[in-house]
Order: sequence, then C-alpha cells, then structure tokens
Amino acid sequence: MHGVSGASPTQVLGLQQTRQVAGDRSGGFYRPRPPCSDTDTPGVTVEAYRWGDLPSGTVARTLAVVFMLPFMLVNVAIWMRPASPGSEATVKSLCRVLGLTLTVLYVLTVAGVALDLLGWKCLASPDCLAGRSWLSWLGGRTIGLRLAVLALVPAAAIGAIWRVSSRPGRAYEAFRAPDHGSSASRLDTVGQWDAEPLVGRLRAIHVATAFATLGLVLLLAQGTSHASGVTIALTAITGVILTVCVGLLCTPQLLDRSPADQRLDRITRTLRNAAIVLTVVVVAHVATRTQPWPQQHGLPGYDPALVGVFAAQTTLLVALGVALLWHRRRERGTTPLFGLGALVVAATGISMAVAYSAELVCRVADYLDRGVATTEGITSGPPRAFTWAIYGFFRAVLITAIVAALVVLISRRSRRRAAAAIVARDFPNPPAEAEPRLRQVRDAIARARFTEKLVPLAVVYSCLAGLGTATTTVGLLGQQPGDVIERNIGLPAEATTFIIALSSWVIAAVLLGLIIGAIFAYRSEPYRRYIGVLWDLGTYWPRAAHPFAPPCYSRRAVPELTRRITYLVERGHGVVLTGHSHGSILLAAAVLQLPPQICGRVALLTHGSPLRRFCTRPFPAYLDDAALREIGRKVGWRWVNLWRDTDPIGGWIFSKSRSPASVSTGDPATGVDRRQRDPHGLVAPPGESVAPPIHGHWPDESNEPFTSVVRELAQRLERRGDPPGPPR
Repeated sequence: MHGVSGASPTQVLGLQQTRQVAGDRSGGFYRPRPPCSDTDTPGVTVEAYRWGDLPSGTVARTLAVVFMLPFMLVNVAIWMRPASPGSEATVKSLCRVLGLTLTVLYVLTVAGVALDLLGWKCLASPDCLAGRSWLSWLGGRTIGLRLAVLALVPAAAIGAIWRVSSRPGRAYEAFRAPDHGSSASRLDTVGQWDAEPLVGRLRAIHVATAFATLGLVLLLAQGTSHASGVTIALTAITGVILTVCVGLLCTPQLLDRSPADQRLDRITRTLRNAAIVLTVVVVAHVATRTQPWPQQHGLPGYDPALVGVFAAQTTLLVALGVALLWHRRRERGTTPLFGLGALVVAATGISMAVAYSAELVCRVADYLDRGVATTEGITSGPPRAFTWAIYGFFRAVLITAIVAALVVLISRRSRRRAAAAIVARDFPNPPAEAEPRLRQVRDAIARARFTEKLVPLAVVYSCLAGLGTATTTVGLLGQQPGDVIERNIGLPAEATTFIIALSSWVIAAVLLGLIIGAIFAYRSEPYRRYIGVLWDLGTYWPRAAHPFAPPCYSRRAVPELTRRITYLVERGHGVVLTGHSHGSILLAAAVLQLPPQICGRVALLTHGSPLRRFCTRPFPAYLDDAALREIGRKVGWRWVNLWRDTDPIGGWIFSKSRSPASVSTGDPATGVDRRQRDPHGLVAPPGESVAPPIHGHWPDESNEPFTSVVRELAQRLERRGDPPGPPR
C-alpha cells in the first residue's frame, strides 16, 4: 500500500513489468508480470494496491476538489470531535450548521455577481453596458424582469453543485463493507459511513436552503421600500423553510437514523421540492412587480444578508470552541491541539470560503469597472462586507506569518539541540570528512521536529480567521477599512486601500496556484506527493457534515481491501500487509473490519505511519490508543512499525523509546515500534561515489531492514500451525 504520493504499480513493486489482477483503473491490485522475479523470499508473492486515483482520478475531479476545499475542511471538522460521548450531538450540530452557512455563502456570492453587480448596478449604467452586447439586451427592461432573468444564474449554480454531489453515491454502490466485522472501534465505521440515505438527507436540506436563500435575496430586495402582502407571506414561508432546515441539522439523533427508516427521507425531499417551487413563485412575483423599486446604489437587503451570514459563522465558531474546550480530555499530554482541532479546521474552511467569495465578487466588479481601481467605478466596487472580509483575511495571514517566524526562531535552538543528541547516539565516532553530512542530518531531524510546532500556529490562525469574519459587521455602518484605520491608528486610507487591493490579488494568485497545482498533481506523480497530501487526507473522511464535499474514497478502498484480504486467506494463503504513510491508515481500517478467522492469517508492517502522530491526536473519538491496541490484538501482535527521526509525518505508535523495546514487560505493544537510523551511514561505502541518502518520509521497500521484517512476519505466520499456504 503506497501513501499519498499516488505511486504507480511499477514504483510500488520496484519492477518495470506488472499486471493487474483485480480492480479497475481507479483502484486495483497489481502483481509482477512473469517471468519477473518479484521477491528474494521463496514462496512469497508481492501484490500492490494502487488507490491514488480514487481521490482525484481526472482533471475535472481534481479541480473540483480545489473549489470544494472549504466544504471538505468543514466536513473533516465533524470527525475531529473529542472522545467524550457527550460531545457528539453538540459538535455534530454545530459543524453541520456551519456547513449550511457555507452553502448560503455560496448562493449569496453567485447572487452578488448576477443580481447585485450585473442586474442592479451594471444594467443601470450605460457606461457599463457599452460594448457588452451579451448583457445590453437586458438594459431597457424593468428591474424586476432583469432580476428574474439573472436569478437563473445562481439557480444554475445550485443545480450544478447538486448534480456533482449526487454522482459519487451511485458510483460506489457496489462497494459495501462486510457484515461480519467484529470491531468495537469507531474507525471501523469509516469504510461504510458515506452511504445514502445520510448524504441524501443532507443534500436535500442543503439544496432546500440554497433555493430558499436565493428566494430570500429577491424578497429582501423587493420588500425594502414597499412590502406587499404577497411579499410578506412569501418571506414568512421562506423563513419557515430555513428554520426547519437548521432544526433538522441540530437533531443528529433524527438525521442519523437507520437507512430502513425512510420517513425522514420523505420529509427532506418534500422540503427540497417545496423550496424549489417557492423559488419559482418568488421569481415570477418579482418579474411581475408593478410598484417602484427603491433607489439605492446596491441591491437592497443584500449587504445585511451577507453580514448576517458572517455574524452567524462567527457565533457558531465561538460556540464550537466553547463546546470543544468543555468536553476535551484533561489528562496531561493527550490533546496537543488543546481539544480545538475541529475549531481549527472549521475556521480555516470558513476563512477560505470567505476569501474565495470575496475574490470572485471583487474580480467581477473590477472587470465591470474596466480596471478602475477606485471606489468611483461604474459598480462602485464590491459590497463593503467583502472588503472587510479581504482585510480580515490579510490580517490573519500576516499575524500568523509573524507568529510562525517567531516560533521558528524560538524553537530552533531546542530542536537543534535535540537533533544533535540523536545524531551523537547514532554516529558516536564520525570521521572528520563526515562533518558536512552530520550537519545535513541534524538539520533534517530538526526540520522533522518542527511538525509539532505547527499546533499553536493553527490555533492562532483559526482565532484570527474567526475575528476576521466578525469585523465584517462594521460594513453595516457604512465604514470602509481605510477610514476606520486612519481614524484610529493614523495609517492613511490610501495605504489601507492599496493593502486590500494587494491582498485581493494575492488571494487570486493562491487560487490560481491551487488550480495549477491540482493539474500538475494529476499529471505528475512527483507533484502529487506534495499537493496530494491535502486531498487524500481530507477526502479520506466520509461526508457527514456537508454533502457538497468531495466524495470519500475510503468507502471504496477499505471494503475493497477487506474483500481482497479475505479472498486470499480463504484460498489458504497467509497475508503480510505493508502500508506506507496514509496507506497504513487504510490498512488499519481494513484490519478492523476483518473477521477473527481471517485475522489469524494476517500480519501487518507499517512504515512512515502517521497513525499516532496525525490521527490519534486530531481524531480522538475514532482512533485512540484502545483502537490501536485492538488492531494489534486482531493480528495477534504480528505487527511491526518502522519509523525514523528524520520523518516529519510518520513516527512511533506505541513506544517513543529510541532503544530496542524489551518484550519482557508483558505488554506486546512494546515490541511493535522499531526505530531506523537514517541515513544508514555518513560516508560513501566502498564502490560508491555518494553517501547513503536521507530518506525522511520516503518509502523504503527496497531496504534491507524492510525486507528482513517482511521475512520475519512471513515466518511468524508459517509457525502458527495453520493449514499451509504461501504468504502473499
């Protein structure tokens, strides 16, 4: 099992000729093609599982992940709740309502472009319509008709994301987890969670909310100056639909009911259909309005609706932080994220969504203004709330960068001191010519130890991001950031305007970089090793909070692995599972789904594994020490974990002792972790021209320590006395 690099079968097997023996192009099992010799151990057949195309696979799917990144982050946050059972309902409710605000923001952003910038501002300006025949045909129409026609744009955007989110459910219907799994760990549910009707219920609620939001924007614009009885009635019905949607998300015990209970499915579908019909009625009502529209520069009611969403997101983030702190574990050393993992990820997702939205509206406004950079342009710029949002994003990034630089400087001495001690133990008597290489090794270990220092940076950024969404409410007072800062700090307003404009272009550059990176990650495997980390880790977790998040590939990979392992064991083979990096997480979930009679013929080897370092800490409710020990018991403690001090991602699982663990303690877990010295030597061996490389997080299937552990586990399987069969 490869990690997040998306390695090819030839790279995993170390051979140029391979053949696929099961699966398809997205995920499949490969073996060496005869007559190639696949291993130095007689009777052992090597087989690789390639899953790298499941999270992305095509350029379109990879690019979709870029734009769905905020949805994905908020979805991951729901899986990062504390281990306390009392926190489940609260964290689920808050994360799901936060996800709903992202859907509302998505609709408001598209509506801001179509209805506010185009329908209300640009179509009222002859200068804006000049030379734009694709838009000028609406210039002489009434305001109501213009808004009704342009409302088709956000309606189409809702339909598009609805369509995209519905396809994965049908694609993964054939992959079901076995019913005979006996695991008590919550991680066992990952491979079978992302299935209808839960995602279908969430999707219906979000689609209903999206259409209700579109209708509400039109009703607010119409009812600002003169609200008729029909407008008031439609607004009340829209409010009821939105209230019901929020109420359903706040009752996880109802929403997470068994698939056999289809009453809630009918309720959510009815709610979705009612919202669609209501939106059609609202559009027709707006198109036929006879009363005069209010004379305002911007779309009436749009700015308050936008600020209301930002205020709701800030309130929900504060409530989530309080809930996490209340339910977090208080044992020393168990929660290095201070129990705020869900808050950090959710706040990052909200911040990215706000940045995406603000940048889209700002770039369209700049295009309509024909490059005019002042507030005297044709459209007079984007709404003030988005201007404040860009300023908040810039402030969060700037302060976090300053804190990061301070953390690097402050921690450098301690990290280098710890690295020097490790190098001194590994290479006690180095030759004089090895001094440059010793410095490289010390630097590699010091950089690897910086991973733990990212925790306070993440907490700082999440707090600043939440504060940034809160400051958007100042826009309701009619104040621009430059005016407020000049009045209170003394910095000229022109400087602040320049900073905000620069920040806007930086956001555009980051978004463009993500798109280019996603394309390169699809086309180039070396790029995928770095860019694909975020995609693979984020899309591993099923969609339990937001239905528009990218599909969960573990829903296919884990059951497919379980079936393959069961098939090989039932044919009389012993199976040695080896997983690198994220592949070890997939194998852990697969082992937990295996029945006892299958586990008796299975052994496990993990290397570069983040199971302890990046899974038990952020996801304590689904993978903790008890779950890790259950994995060990299921395979009869035929488990070896190889780790290095130079690895910034993988690490030890049960024991961080750097000396060989003693099995005389009576605890079989102490014999799992085996530290590897990296590199193997400081100077070039005889016959070589370069020194042994520093592997860090790279896989090491071709190294002698790895192959010797594989032989050891294969021999341990043979000594069990079960019916003979060659290991696989």
